[in-house]
Amino acid sequence: MGVTPGGRSSNMSKGFKRAVFGISVALVFIVFLGGFISNGVSAGSQNDGVYRQMGVYEEVLHKVQSDYVTDPNINNVTDGALHGLLESLDSDSSYLNPAENAAFKAHQNTDTAQVGINISRRYGYATVISVMPGSPAEKQQIGDGDIIESIEGQSTRELSLAMVRLMLEGKPGSDVTLSVVRPGKAEPQKITLTRSQIQTPALAEQQYENSSILYLKPTVLTKERVAEIEARLRAMPKNGNKKVLLDLRDVAEGDPAQAITLANAFLQAGTIASVEGQKIKASLYRRSG
Repeated sequence: MGVTPGGRSSNMSKGFKRAVFGISVALVFIVFLGGFISNGVSAGSQNDGVYRQMGVYEEVLHKVQSDYVTDPNINNVTDGALHGLLESLDSDSSYLNPAENAAFKAHQNTDTAQVGINISRRYGYATVISVMPGSPAEKQQIGDGDIIESIEGQSTRELSLAMVRLMLEGKPGSDVTLSVVRPGKAEPQKITLTRSQIQTPALAEQQYENSSILYLKPTVLTKERVAEIEARLRAMPKNGNKKVLLDLRDVAEGDPAQAITLANAFLQAGTIASVEGQKIKASLYRRSG
């Protein structure tokens, strides 16, 4: 394996230095993560595989430290490697350094206002997956698929999703400025949102086709909302041809147990869901009584 961070030169441009540093860090990511996603490591030798990759990581890190064009901040390099490690698992996994973790824990116990955006990570950036009806985000016409390029000047590509969500929240009446890239438009748009306390909208209900179709659209799957849907279903005529259209688009929040309860109200038999993890035995949730 050869890792050769850029040679030393006093005349090298800052842009080129940054590029070389970025390549070096990328190599750290690739080599460090390679062992974790390799299919060739059996269960019995898993720990050995991890230790081998840690040795490779140490070798690359030493090369960066000894041969890079300037003296790198090793803490930042390692921090970046850990961010890449967690985000390679799935779009919602994040690594928080000690300072971020402290800020996140402190924020959990405060009464905060929101802008009404639910996000995930797409294309490396925080991306809108749903917008709460009546929220500041909806009033500014932010929609599904919009990419939040930066928040208050900080690129979301360099932030964990946990920190992005934290930055979107704040004191009622406070402002937050986003740089948003909309589908079909190349240039980002600066949008300032005023945080507010958002009320969960009521269950949307409509009748179609001469009242033969009942349309229901929940915004969240809370225990109260699912109970409300079940009450609507029980009130329907037993001997009729009335149909139900349950619209779950944009439902990005809720309790998985309530989702199973809701599915149970519509299915006659069979498996609703299964849960299985690396250290969790498979559990099946079937339609009950």
